[in-house]
Amino acid sequence: MTCTAALRHIVLCEFNSDITQAKHAELVYEFSLMKHSVPGVLQFEWGENISPEGLDDGYSDCFTLTFDGAAARDVYLTHPAHLAFVELLKPWLARVLVFDYFPQEVPG
Repeated sequence: MTCTAALRHIVLCEFNSDITQAKHAELVYEFSLMKHSVPGVLQFEWGENISPEGLDDGYSDCFTLTFDGAAARDVYLTHPAHLAFVELLKPWLARVLVFDYFPQEVPG
């Protein structure tokens, strides 16, 4: 297996049941601004869970940021734009799960 330099930062969110569609849309938009606000963010993706398997454990939204390596992710974690967004997000979160990984290529 080989490792690429890019790092994926996956954020799974379960929002509070009282979140409005407008607030949800605002939070998605604000999160998407990280790509433009924080150096080293190469890509931002978002999507709502549509799996029919029923294995989402209540998580409804997936956010994926791709960083130019672990150092860029570390800058993001303490960047003022990210910290401000976290404070905006916290009141609306029931739960969050974060998972970082380097994509691996499997030969074959």
